[in-house]
Amino acid sequence: MQTQLDRELKQVMDGLTAPGGMFALTTFNKFDRDLPMIAAAPPSIPAYLAHYCHEHADKEFIIDGDLRLTYAQIYAAAREVAGGLIEGHGLQKGERVGIAARNSASWVVAYMAVLMAGGCAVLLNGWWQGEELVHGVDLVSCRYLIADKSRADRLSGHTHGAQILLLEHDCPPLEGLKSLTAKGGGSATPLPDLTPDDLATVLFTSGSTGMSKGAYSDHRGVIQGTFNYIAQSVLALGVVVARGETPPANQPTTLVNVPLFHVTGEVPVFLQSFALGRKLVLMAKWNVVQAMQLIEREKASYFVGVPLMSFEIATHPDRDKYDLSSCVTFAAGGAPRPVEHVDRLRQALPHAFPIIGYGLTETNGVGCGNLNENYLAKPNSTGLPSRPLVDMAILDDDGHALPANAVGEVSIRSVANFLGYWNNPEATKAAIMPDGYFRTGDLGYLDEDGYLFIVDRKKDIIIRGGENISCIEVEAAIYAHPCIAEVSVFGLPDDLYGEVPAAVYLTKDGCSASAEELTTFLAQHIAPFKIPVKFWQVDQPLPRLGTEKVDKRSLRERYTKEWSETKVA
Repeated sequence: MQTQLDRELKQVMDGLTAPGGMFALTTFNKFDRDLPMIAAAPPSIPAYLAHYCHEHADKEFIIDGDLRLTYAQIYAAAREVAGGLIEGHGLQKGERVGIAARNSASWVVAYMAVLMAGGCAVLLNGWWQGEELVHGVDLVSCRYLIADKSRADRLSGHTHGAQILLLEHDCPPLEGLKSLTAKGGGSATPLPDLTPDDLATVLFTSGSTGMSKGAYSDHRGVIQGTFNYIAQSVLALGVVVARGETPPANQPTTLVNVPLFHVTGEVPVFLQSFALGRKLVLMAKWNVVQAMQLIEREKASYFVGVPLMSFEIATHPDRDKYDLSSCVTFAAGGAPRPVEHVDRLRQALPHAFPIIGYGLTETNGVGCGNLNENYLAKPNSTGLPSRPLVDMAILDDDGHALPANAVGEVSIRSVANFLGYWNNPEATKAAIMPDGYFRTGDLGYLDEDGYLFIVDRKKDIIIRGGENISCIEVEAAIYAHPCIAEVSVFGLPDDLYGEVPAAVYLTKDGCSASAEELTTFLAQHIAPFKIPVKFWQVDQPLPRLGTEKVDKRSLRERYTKEWSETKVA
Protein backbone atom coordinates (compact mmCIF):
# COMPACT_ATOMS: atom_id res chain seq x y z
CA MET A 1 0.00 0.00 0.00
CA GLN A 2 1.30 3.46 -0.89
CA THR A 3 2.22 5.70 2.02
CA GLN A 4 1.13 9.29 2.56
CA LEU A 5 4.67 10.35 1.60
CA ASP A 6 4.42 8.34 -1.64
CA ARG A 7 1.23 10.20 -2.55
CA GLU A 8 2.76 13.57 -1.69
CA LEU A 9 5.88 12.84 -3.74
CA LYS A 10 3.80 11.81 -6.73
CA GLN A 11 1.60 14.89 -6.59
CA VAL A 12 4.55 17.29 -6.37
CA MET A 13 6.55 15.52 -9.12
CA ASP A 14 3.50 15.49 -11.41
CA GLY A 15 3.41 19.27 -11.08
CA LEU A 16 7.14 19.70 -11.60
CA THR A 17 7.12 17.66 -14.84
CA ALA A 18 3.86 19.00 -16.27
CA PRO A 19 4.02 21.37 -19.27
CA GLY A 20 5.35 24.66 -17.99
CA GLY A 21 6.78 23.01 -14.87
CA MET A 22 10.36 23.43 -13.68
CA PHE A 23 11.25 19.97 -15.01
CA ALA A 24 8.88 19.76 -17.96
CA LEU A 25 9.78 16.86 -20.20
CA THR A 26 10.69 16.51 -23.82
CA THR A 27 11.93 13.34 -25.54
CA PHE A 28 15.11 11.98 -27.08
CA ASN A 29 14.80 9.22 -29.63
CA LYS A 30 17.06 6.26 -28.97
CA PHE A 31 16.64 2.51 -29.28
CA ASP A 32 13.70 3.25 -31.61
CA ARG A 33 11.71 4.83 -28.83
CA ASP A 34 11.23 8.26 -27.26
CA LEU A 35 13.01 8.45 -23.91
CA PRO A 36 11.88 11.19 -21.50
CA MET A 37 14.35 14.04 -21.13
CA ILE A 38 14.29 17.18 -18.97
CA ALA A 39 13.82 20.06 -21.38
CA ALA A 40 15.43 22.81 -19.26
CA ALA A 41 18.76 21.02 -18.88
CA PRO A 42 21.69 22.76 -20.61
CA PRO A 43 23.43 21.08 -23.55
CA SER A 44 26.77 20.39 -21.89
CA ILE A 45 28.55 20.25 -18.55
CA PRO A 46 30.57 23.47 -19.19
CA ALA A 47 27.35 25.36 -19.98
CA TYR A 48 25.87 24.04 -16.74
CA LEU A 49 28.95 25.03 -14.72
CA ALA A 50 29.07 28.54 -16.19
CA HIS A 51 25.39 29.23 -15.52
CA TYR A 52 25.28 28.14 -11.89
CA CYS A 53 28.72 29.47 -10.91
CA HIS A 54 27.47 32.87 -12.09
CA GLU A 55 24.15 32.47 -10.27
CA HIS A 56 25.82 31.48 -6.97
CA ALA A 57 29.01 33.48 -7.50
CA ASP A 58 29.48 34.84 -3.97
CA LYS A 59 28.42 31.73 -2.07
CA GLU A 60 31.03 29.50 -0.50
CA PHE A 61 31.45 26.34 -2.54
CA ILE A 62 34.53 24.33 -1.58
CA ILE A 63 35.89 24.03 1.94
CA ASP A 64 39.18 22.12 1.81
CA GLY A 65 41.15 22.32 5.03
CA ASP A 66 42.02 26.01 5.46
CA LEU A 67 40.87 26.88 1.94
CA ARG A 68 37.45 28.52 1.62
CA LEU A 69 36.53 29.17 -2.01
CA THR A 70 33.41 30.65 -3.57
CA TYR A 71 31.71 29.51 -6.75
CA ALA A 72 33.20 32.49 -8.58
CA GLN A 73 36.72 31.72 -7.37
CA ILE A 74 36.48 28.06 -8.33
CA TYR A 75 35.10 28.90 -11.77
CA ALA A 76 37.77 31.55 -12.41
CA ALA A 77 40.49 29.05 -11.56
CA ALA A 78 38.94 26.39 -13.81
CA ARG A 79 38.64 28.89 -16.67
CA GLU A 80 42.33 29.73 -16.34
CA VAL A 81 43.38 26.07 -16.28
CA ALA A 82 41.12 25.21 -19.24
CA GLY A 83 42.92 27.85 -21.29
CA GLY A 84 46.25 26.36 -20.25
CA LEU A 85 45.18 22.90 -21.39
CA ILE A 86 44.04 24.19 -24.78
CA GLU A 87 46.74 26.72 -25.64
CA GLY A 88 49.65 25.50 -23.57
CA HIS A 89 49.18 21.74 -23.98
CA GLY A 90 47.27 21.58 -27.25
CA LEU A 91 44.35 19.57 -25.87
CA GLN A 92 41.86 18.75 -28.60
CA LYS A 93 38.13 18.20 -28.20
CA GLY A 94 37.35 14.62 -27.20
CA GLU A 95 40.88 13.73 -26.07
CA ARG A 96 40.98 11.79 -22.85
CA VAL A 97 42.59 13.29 -19.76
CA GLY A 98 43.00 11.07 -16.70
CA ILE A 99 42.65 12.44 -13.17
CA ALA A 100 44.22 10.41 -10.37
CA ALA A 101 44.15 12.15 -7.01
CA ARG A 102 42.35 12.34 -3.70
CA ASN A 103 39.51 14.78 -3.07
CA SER A 104 40.66 18.39 -2.94
CA ALA A 105 39.97 21.82 -4.40
CA SER A 106 42.64 21.08 -7.01
CA TRP A 107 40.77 17.91 -8.07
CA VAL A 108 37.56 19.93 -8.43
CA VAL A 109 39.20 22.57 -10.62
CA ALA A 110 41.05 19.96 -12.71
CA TYR A 111 37.78 18.12 -13.45
CA MET A 112 36.00 21.33 -14.44
CA ALA A 113 38.91 22.54 -16.55
CA VAL A 114 39.24 19.32 -18.55
CA LEU A 115 35.57 19.45 -19.52
CA MET A 116 35.59 23.20 -20.21
CA ALA A 117 38.57 22.64 -22.52
CA GLY A 118 36.55 20.07 -24.47
CA GLY A 119 38.41 17.07 -23.10
CA CYS A 120 36.93 13.85 -21.75
CA ALA A 121 37.47 13.51 -17.99
CA VAL A 122 38.72 10.01 -17.16
CA LEU A 123 38.17 9.46 -13.44
CA LEU A 124 40.76 6.97 -12.22
CA ASN A 125 40.35 5.18 -8.91
CA GLY A 126 42.62 6.95 -6.45
CA TRP A 127 43.28 3.72 -4.54
CA TRP A 128 44.63 1.83 -7.54
CA GLN A 129 48.24 0.71 -7.66
CA GLY A 130 50.58 1.25 -10.61
CA GLU A 131 49.47 -1.66 -12.78
CA GLU A 132 45.80 -0.77 -12.31
CA LEU A 133 46.42 2.89 -13.13
CA VAL A 134 48.30 1.92 -16.29
CA HIS A 135 45.38 -0.29 -17.34
CA GLY A 136 42.94 2.61 -16.97
CA VAL A 137 45.19 5.15 -18.69
CA ASP A 138 46.03 2.96 -21.66
CA LEU A 139 42.57 1.41 -22.06
CA VAL A 140 41.13 4.76 -23.16
CA SER A 141 44.39 6.21 -24.56
CA CYS A 142 44.72 9.15 -22.18
CA ARG A 143 46.88 11.87 -23.69
CA TYR A 144 47.49 13.46 -20.30
CA LEU A 145 47.28 12.23 -16.72
CA ILE A 146 46.71 14.82 -14.00
CA ALA A 147 48.05 13.09 -10.89
CA ASP A 148 49.16 14.01 -7.40
CA LYS A 149 52.57 12.88 -6.21
CA SER A 150 51.27 9.78 -4.44
CA ARG A 151 49.61 8.39 -7.58
CA ALA A 152 52.41 9.53 -9.88
CA ASP A 153 54.92 7.69 -7.69
CA ARG A 154 52.89 4.48 -8.09
CA LEU A 155 53.47 4.73 -11.83
CA SER A 156 57.24 4.88 -11.43
CA GLY A 157 58.79 2.04 -13.41
CA HIS A 158 55.60 1.37 -15.38
CA THR A 159 55.29 2.17 -19.06
CA HIS A 160 52.15 3.98 -20.20
CA GLY A 161 51.06 6.33 -22.95
CA ALA A 162 50.13 9.47 -21.01
CA GLN A 163 52.10 12.58 -20.16
CA ILE A 164 51.88 13.23 -16.42
CA LEU A 165 50.90 16.70 -15.23
CA LEU A 166 51.45 16.98 -11.47
CA LEU A 167 48.69 18.19 -9.17
CA GLU A 168 49.30 19.48 -5.65
CA HIS A 169 46.90 19.62 -2.70
CA ASP A 170 46.57 21.90 0.33
CA CYS A 171 47.13 25.10 -1.64
CA PRO A 172 45.09 27.42 -3.89
CA PRO A 173 44.03 25.52 -7.03
CA LEU A 174 45.99 27.70 -9.45
CA GLU A 175 49.12 26.94 -7.45
CA GLY A 176 48.22 23.26 -7.20
CA LEU A 177 47.65 23.07 -10.96
CA LYS A 178 50.52 25.26 -12.12
CA SER A 179 51.86 22.44 -14.31
CA LEU A 180 48.70 22.81 -16.43
CA THR A 181 49.16 26.55 -17.01
CA ALA A 182 52.95 26.71 -17.20
CA LYS A 183 53.10 26.60 -21.01
CA GLY A 184 50.72 29.47 -21.66
CA GLY A 185 47.06 30.03 -22.19
CA GLY A 186 44.57 31.32 -19.69
CA SER A 187 41.17 32.86 -19.16
CA ALA A 188 41.26 34.66 -22.52
CA THR A 189 41.81 31.43 -24.48
CA PRO A 190 38.64 30.62 -26.46
CA LEU A 191 36.81 27.49 -25.33
CA PRO A 192 35.36 24.98 -27.81
CA ASP A 193 31.67 24.70 -28.53
CA LEU A 194 30.27 21.45 -27.20
CA THR A 195 27.12 19.55 -28.06
CA PRO A 196 25.14 17.01 -26.02
CA ASP A 197 26.64 14.25 -28.19
CA ASP A 198 30.26 15.09 -27.38
CA LEU A 199 32.20 12.71 -25.15
CA ALA A 200 32.22 13.82 -21.50
CA THR A 201 33.45 11.21 -19.02
CA VAL A 202 34.87 7.74 -18.54
CA LEU A 203 34.39 6.08 -15.16
CA PHE A 204 35.56 2.60 -14.24
CA THR A 205 33.49 -0.32 -13.08
CA SER A 206 34.42 -3.78 -11.86
CA GLY A 207 32.30 -6.76 -12.80
CA SER A 208 32.56 -10.47 -13.40
CA THR A 209 35.03 -10.16 -16.27
CA GLY A 210 38.11 -9.19 -14.31
CA MET A 211 39.87 -5.89 -15.05
CA SER A 212 37.88 -2.69 -14.72
CA LYS A 213 35.90 -1.56 -17.75
CA GLY A 214 35.67 2.06 -18.85
CA ALA A 215 32.04 3.20 -18.95
CA TYR A 216 31.83 6.26 -21.20
CA SER A 217 29.10 8.89 -21.36
CA ASP A 218 28.27 11.93 -23.44
CA HIS A 219 27.32 15.33 -22.05
CA ARG A 220 23.62 14.57 -22.47
CA GLY A 221 23.83 11.51 -20.24
CA VAL A 222 25.77 13.19 -17.43
CA ILE A 223 23.68 16.37 -17.49
CA GLN A 224 20.38 14.50 -17.58
CA GLY A 225 21.52 12.28 -14.71
CA THR A 226 22.46 15.39 -12.75
CA PHE A 227 19.10 17.04 -13.45
CA ASN A 228 17.25 13.92 -12.40
CA TYR A 229 18.92 14.32 -9.00
CA ILE A 230 18.12 18.04 -8.93
CA ALA A 231 14.48 17.16 -9.61
CA GLN A 232 14.54 14.79 -6.64
CA SER A 233 15.95 17.51 -4.36
CA VAL A 234 13.36 20.04 -5.53
CA LEU A 235 10.73 17.33 -5.03
CA ALA A 236 11.74 16.89 -1.39
CA LEU A 237 11.62 20.65 -0.83
CA GLY A 238 8.21 20.78 -2.53
CA VAL A 239 6.82 18.22 -0.09
CA VAL A 240 8.08 20.31 2.85
CA VAL A 241 6.35 23.38 1.45
CA ALA A 242 3.15 21.46 0.63
CA ARG A 243 2.99 20.29 4.26
CA GLY A 244 3.12 23.88 5.44
CA GLU A 245 6.52 23.40 7.04
CA THR A 246 9.28 26.01 6.92
CA PRO A 247 12.05 25.13 4.46
CA PRO A 248 15.67 25.43 5.66
CA ALA A 249 17.01 28.99 5.58
CA ASN A 250 20.74 28.22 5.70
CA GLN A 251 22.89 27.36 2.71
CA PRO A 252 22.71 23.60 2.09
CA THR A 253 26.01 22.05 3.13
CA THR A 254 27.32 18.55 2.56
CA LEU A 255 30.16 16.82 4.34
CA VAL A 256 31.80 14.84 1.54
CA ASN A 257 33.34 11.49 2.42
CA VAL A 258 32.81 9.66 -0.85
CA PRO A 259 35.60 9.89 -3.43
CA LEU A 260 34.79 12.30 -6.25
CA PHE A 261 36.11 9.77 -8.78
CA HIS A 262 33.11 7.54 -7.97
CA VAL A 263 29.82 8.20 -9.69
CA THR A 264 28.15 8.92 -6.33
CA GLY A 265 30.70 11.61 -5.62
CA GLU A 266 30.72 12.97 -9.16
CA VAL A 267 27.03 13.26 -10.05
CA PRO A 268 24.61 13.44 -7.08
CA VAL A 269 27.13 15.07 -4.74
CA PHE A 270 29.49 17.26 -6.79
CA LEU A 271 27.65 18.13 -10.00
CA GLN A 272 24.23 18.47 -8.39
CA SER A 273 25.67 20.97 -5.91
CA PHE A 274 26.15 23.65 -8.60
CA ALA A 275 22.40 23.94 -9.16
CA LEU A 276 21.59 23.78 -5.44
CA GLY A 277 24.19 26.39 -4.49
CA ARG A 278 25.43 23.83 -2.00
CA LYS A 279 28.64 24.09 -0.01
CA LEU A 280 30.91 21.04 -0.06
CA VAL A 281 33.15 20.34 2.90
CA LEU A 282 35.86 17.94 1.75
CA MET A 283 37.54 15.37 3.93
CA ALA A 284 40.81 14.02 2.59
CA LYS A 285 40.59 10.94 4.79
CA TRP A 286 37.80 9.50 6.89
CA ASN A 287 37.95 10.19 10.62
CA VAL A 288 34.74 9.97 12.61
CA VAL A 289 35.73 12.57 15.23
CA GLN A 290 36.86 15.04 12.59
CA ALA A 291 33.60 14.40 10.72
CA MET A 292 31.55 15.35 13.79
CA GLN A 293 33.71 18.43 14.36
CA LEU A 294 33.14 19.56 10.78
CA ILE A 295 29.38 18.95 10.94
CA GLU A 296 29.27 21.20 14.00
CA ARG A 297 31.62 23.87 12.62
CA GLU A 298 30.19 24.11 9.10
CA LYS A 299 26.57 23.39 10.09
CA ALA A 300 26.43 20.57 7.58
CA SER A 301 22.87 19.68 6.66
CA TYR A 302 23.60 16.56 4.65
CA PHE A 303 26.05 13.73 5.25
CA VAL A 304 27.00 11.29 2.52
CA GLY A 305 29.29 8.31 2.79
CA VAL A 306 29.32 4.55 2.65
CA PRO A 307 27.01 3.00 5.29
CA LEU A 308 29.71 2.28 7.84
CA MET A 309 30.53 6.00 8.14
CA SER A 310 27.12 7.17 9.36
CA PHE A 311 26.97 4.09 11.59
CA GLU A 312 30.28 5.07 13.20
CA ILE A 313 28.85 8.51 13.99
CA ALA A 314 25.65 7.03 15.45
CA THR A 315 27.54 4.61 17.70
CA HIS A 316 30.48 6.81 18.72
CA PRO A 317 30.76 7.21 22.51
CA ASP A 318 31.56 10.94 22.16
CA ARG A 319 28.70 11.70 19.76
CA ASP A 320 26.83 13.83 22.31
CA LYS A 321 29.84 16.13 22.73
CA TYR A 322 29.16 17.62 19.31
CA ASP A 323 26.20 19.62 18.01
CA LEU A 324 24.99 17.55 15.06
CA SER A 325 21.52 19.10 14.97
CA SER A 326 22.08 20.85 11.63
CA CYS A 327 22.57 17.52 9.84
CA VAL A 328 19.07 16.26 9.08
CA THR A 329 19.95 13.68 6.43
CA PHE A 330 22.43 10.81 6.59
CA ALA A 331 22.68 9.35 3.11
CA ALA A 332 24.33 6.08 2.16
CA GLY A 333 25.36 4.97 -1.29
CA GLY A 334 27.75 2.59 -2.97
CA ALA A 335 26.86 -0.40 -0.80
CA PRO A 336 23.82 -1.87 0.95
CA ARG A 337 23.09 -0.55 4.42
CA PRO A 338 22.39 -3.35 6.92
CA VAL A 339 18.74 -3.29 7.95
CA GLU A 340 19.58 -3.19 11.64
CA HIS A 341 21.55 0.04 11.06
CA VAL A 342 18.45 1.94 9.94
CA ASP A 343 16.64 1.88 13.30
CA ARG A 344 19.92 2.35 15.14
CA LEU A 345 20.63 5.55 13.20
CA ARG A 346 17.13 6.91 13.78
CA GLN A 347 17.33 6.20 17.53
CA ALA A 348 20.79 7.69 17.92
CA LEU A 349 20.04 10.76 15.76
CA PRO A 350 16.30 11.35 16.23
CA HIS A 351 16.41 14.80 14.59
CA ALA A 352 17.59 13.24 11.31
CA PHE A 353 16.51 10.64 8.80
CA PRO A 354 18.68 7.99 7.14
CA ILE A 355 18.17 7.64 3.38
CA ILE A 356 19.65 5.34 0.77
CA GLY A 357 20.09 5.35 -2.98
CA TYR A 358 20.73 2.76 -5.64
CA GLY A 359 22.48 3.59 -8.87
CA LEU A 360 25.43 2.42 -10.91
CA THR A 361 28.39 3.84 -12.76
CA GLU A 362 26.65 2.83 -15.98
CA THR A 363 23.49 4.80 -15.10
CA ASN A 364 25.42 7.92 -14.03
CA GLY A 365 24.25 7.16 -10.51
CA VAL A 366 20.55 7.33 -11.35
CA GLY A 367 18.33 4.51 -10.13
CA CYS A 368 16.23 4.43 -6.93
CA GLY A 369 15.86 6.30 -3.70
CA ASN A 370 14.32 5.47 -0.35
CA LEU A 371 13.93 8.27 2.13
CA ASN A 372 12.67 9.31 5.51
CA GLU A 373 9.60 7.47 6.85
CA ASN A 374 9.39 5.31 3.73
CA TYR A 375 12.90 4.04 4.43
CA LEU A 376 12.01 3.30 8.04
CA ALA A 377 8.96 1.34 6.84
CA LYS A 378 10.90 -0.65 4.22
CA PRO A 379 14.53 -0.60 5.40
CA ASN A 380 15.56 -3.50 3.16
CA SER A 381 14.39 -1.72 0.00
CA THR A 382 16.39 0.71 -2.12
CA GLY A 383 13.16 2.55 -2.85
CA LEU A 384 11.15 3.68 -5.85
CA PRO A 385 12.64 4.26 -9.30
CA SER A 386 13.71 7.90 -9.48
CA ARG A 387 11.41 10.15 -11.43
CA PRO A 388 11.23 11.64 -13.92
CA LEU A 389 13.73 9.71 -16.05
CA VAL A 390 14.10 6.16 -14.74
CA ASP A 391 12.31 3.27 -16.42
CA MET A 392 13.02 0.17 -14.34
CA ALA A 393 12.10 -3.42 -15.13
CA ILE A 394 12.86 -6.85 -13.72
CA LEU A 395 13.87 -9.02 -16.67
CA ASP A 396 14.23 -12.77 -17.11
CA ASP A 397 17.16 -14.31 -18.98
CA ASP A 398 15.37 -13.76 -22.30
CA GLY A 399 14.79 -10.07 -21.64
CA HIS A 400 11.09 -10.34 -20.81
CA ALA A 401 9.64 -8.17 -18.03
CA LEU A 402 8.51 -10.05 -14.94
CA PRO A 403 5.49 -9.22 -12.76
CA ALA A 404 5.57 -7.77 -9.25
CA ASN A 405 7.39 -9.85 -6.61
CA ALA A 406 9.08 -12.07 -9.22
CA VAL A 407 12.88 -12.18 -8.95
CA GLY A 408 14.91 -11.36 -12.04
CA GLU A 409 17.69 -9.07 -13.19
CA VAL A 410 17.26 -5.41 -12.27
CA SER A 411 17.38 -3.40 -15.48
CA ILE A 412 17.33 0.36 -16.00
CA ARG A 413 16.56 2.42 -19.09
CA SER A 414 17.02 6.19 -19.22
CA VAL A 415 18.58 8.94 -21.27
CA ALA A 416 21.17 9.24 -18.46
CA ASN A 417 22.64 5.79 -19.12
CA PHE A 418 26.19 5.39 -20.37
CA LEU A 419 26.93 4.74 -24.04
CA GLY A 420 29.03 1.61 -23.61
CA TYR A 421 32.29 0.12 -22.37
CA TRP A 422 35.35 1.62 -24.01
CA ASN A 423 36.81 -0.62 -26.71
CA ASN A 424 34.74 -3.56 -25.45
CA PRO A 425 31.81 -4.15 -27.82
CA GLU A 426 31.18 -7.66 -26.45
CA ALA A 427 30.65 -6.42 -22.90
CA THR A 428 28.58 -3.50 -24.19
CA LYS A 429 26.30 -5.80 -26.17
CA ALA A 430 25.87 -8.10 -23.19
CA ALA A 431 24.97 -5.21 -20.88
CA ILE A 432 22.72 -3.05 -23.06
CA MET A 433 19.62 -4.67 -24.50
CA PRO A 434 18.41 -3.71 -28.01
CA ASP A 435 15.50 -1.87 -26.38
CA GLY A 436 17.87 0.19 -24.21
CA TYR A 437 17.62 -1.56 -20.87
CA PHE A 438 20.94 -1.80 -19.03
CA ARG A 439 21.21 -5.13 -17.24
CA THR A 440 22.74 -4.31 -13.88
CA GLY A 441 23.86 -7.78 -12.85
CA ASP A 442 21.84 -7.44 -9.65
CA LEU A 443 18.94 -9.78 -8.92
CA GLY A 444 15.85 -8.31 -7.33
CA TYR A 445 12.14 -7.69 -7.50
CA LEU A 446 9.66 -4.82 -7.47
CA ASP A 447 6.91 -5.17 -4.91
CA GLU A 448 3.27 -4.24 -5.51
CA ASP A 449 4.07 -0.60 -4.60
CA GLY A 450 6.96 -0.44 -7.06
CA TYR A 451 9.74 -0.58 -4.44
CA LEU A 452 12.95 -2.32 -5.47
CA PHE A 453 14.45 -5.08 -3.32
CA ILE A 454 17.91 -6.41 -4.18
CA VAL A 455 18.30 -10.07 -3.25
CA ASP A 456 21.52 -11.28 -4.91
CA ARG A 457 24.06 -10.66 -7.64
CA LYS A 458 24.58 -12.34 -10.98
CA LYS A 459 27.99 -10.79 -11.41
CA ASP A 460 30.92 -12.13 -9.43
CA ILE A 461 31.78 -9.08 -7.37
CA ILE A 462 32.30 -8.11 -3.75
CA ILE A 463 31.16 -4.69 -2.53
CA ARG A 464 33.51 -3.60 0.26
CA GLY A 465 32.40 -0.33 1.80
CA GLY A 466 31.25 1.03 -1.56
CA GLU A 467 34.18 -0.28 -3.61
CA ASN A 468 33.40 -2.98 -6.18
CA ILE A 469 35.93 -5.80 -6.29
CA SER A 470 36.05 -8.27 -9.16
CA CYS A 471 36.67 -11.76 -7.77
CA ILE A 472 38.21 -12.80 -11.07
CA GLU A 473 40.66 -9.89 -10.99
CA VAL A 474 41.84 -10.77 -7.48
CA GLU A 475 42.10 -14.45 -8.43
CA ALA A 476 44.24 -13.51 -11.44
CA ALA A 477 46.55 -11.46 -9.20
CA ILE A 478 46.94 -14.41 -6.81
CA TYR A 479 47.57 -16.83 -9.68
CA ALA A 480 50.50 -14.62 -10.70
CA HIS A 481 52.32 -15.92 -7.63
CA PRO A 482 54.51 -18.81 -8.83
CA CYS A 483 53.40 -21.21 -6.09
CA ILE A 484 49.62 -21.03 -6.60
CA ALA A 485 47.92 -24.02 -8.19
CA GLU A 486 44.25 -23.16 -7.50
CA VAL A 487 42.44 -20.26 -5.86
CA SER A 488 38.91 -19.01 -5.34
CA VAL A 489 37.99 -15.53 -4.09
CA PHE A 490 34.62 -14.64 -2.57
CA GLY A 491 33.04 -12.22 -0.10
CA LEU A 492 32.56 -12.65 3.63
CA PRO A 493 29.97 -10.67 5.63
CA ASP A 494 31.39 -7.80 7.67
CA ASP A 495 29.62 -5.50 10.13
CA LEU A 496 31.46 -2.37 9.02
CA TYR A 497 32.21 -2.84 5.32
CA GLY A 498 29.25 -5.02 4.36
CA GLU A 499 31.58 -7.52 2.68
CA VAL A 500 35.32 -8.19 2.67
CA PRO A 501 37.29 -10.39 0.27
CA ALA A 502 38.63 -13.81 1.27
CA ALA A 503 40.48 -16.54 -0.59
CA VAL A 504 40.93 -20.31 -0.46
CA TYR A 505 44.03 -21.60 -2.22
CA LEU A 506 46.06 -24.70 -3.02
CA THR A 507 49.79 -24.49 -3.65
CA LYS A 508 51.78 -26.42 -6.25
CA ASP A 509 53.67 -29.53 -5.15
CA GLY A 510 56.94 -28.69 -3.48
CA CYS A 511 56.09 -24.99 -3.24
CA SER A 512 54.79 -22.92 -0.34
CA ALA A 513 53.08 -19.57 0.11
CA SER A 514 51.83 -18.32 3.45
CA ALA A 515 48.99 -15.86 3.90
CA GLU A 516 51.52 -13.21 4.92
CA GLU A 517 53.60 -13.84 1.78
CA LEU A 518 50.53 -13.59 -0.44
CA THR A 519 49.44 -10.34 1.22
CA THR A 520 52.86 -8.81 0.64
CA PHE A 521 52.90 -10.08 -2.96
CA LEU A 522 49.45 -8.69 -3.75
CA ALA A 523 50.24 -5.27 -2.29
CA GLN A 524 52.62 -4.73 -5.21
CA HIS A 525 49.94 -5.37 -7.82
CA ILE A 526 46.42 -4.47 -6.65
CA ALA A 527 44.79 -1.79 -4.50
CA PRO A 528 44.76 -2.49 -0.75
CA PHE A 529 40.97 -2.74 -0.56
CA LYS A 530 41.07 -5.72 -2.97
CA ILE A 531 43.51 -7.80 -0.91
CA PRO A 532 41.76 -10.66 0.93
CA VAL A 533 41.48 -10.15 4.67
CA LYS A 534 41.55 -13.91 5.20
CA PHE A 535 43.36 -16.72 3.39
CA TRP A 536 42.60 -20.39 3.89
CA GLN A 537 45.19 -22.82 2.56
CA VAL A 538 43.94 -26.30 1.64
CA ASP A 539 45.80 -29.50 0.72
CA GLN A 540 43.20 -30.90 -1.73
CA PRO A 541 41.95 -29.58 -5.10
CA LEU A 542 39.06 -27.13 -4.81
CA PRO A 543 35.54 -28.58 -5.32
CA ARG A 544 34.22 -28.41 -8.88
CA LEU A 545 30.83 -28.21 -10.51
CA GLY A 546 29.77 -30.37 -13.45
CA THR A 547 31.03 -27.61 -15.74
CA GLU A 548 34.49 -27.97 -14.14
CA LYS A 549 34.19 -24.50 -12.66
CA VAL A 550 35.17 -24.11 -9.02
CA ASP A 551 32.10 -24.50 -6.79
CA LYS A 552 32.38 -21.04 -5.27
CA ARG A 553 28.97 -21.18 -3.63
CA SER A 554 29.86 -24.17 -1.47
CA LEU A 555 33.22 -22.65 -0.57
CA ARG A 556 31.55 -19.40 0.42
CA GLU A 557 28.99 -21.19 2.57
CA ARG A 558 31.58 -23.35 4.31
CA TYR A 559 34.06 -20.59 5.06
CA THR A 560 31.44 -17.99 5.92
CA LYS A 561 30.28 -20.35 8.66
CA GLU A 562 33.87 -20.85 9.85
CA TRP A 563 34.48 -17.10 9.70
CA SER A 564 31.35 -16.39 11.76
CA GLU A 565 32.19 -19.02 14.35
CA THR A 566 35.72 -17.66 14.71
CA LYS A 567 34.43 -14.12 15.25
CA VAL A 568 31.94 -15.30 17.88
CA ALA A 569 34.63 -17.26 19.68
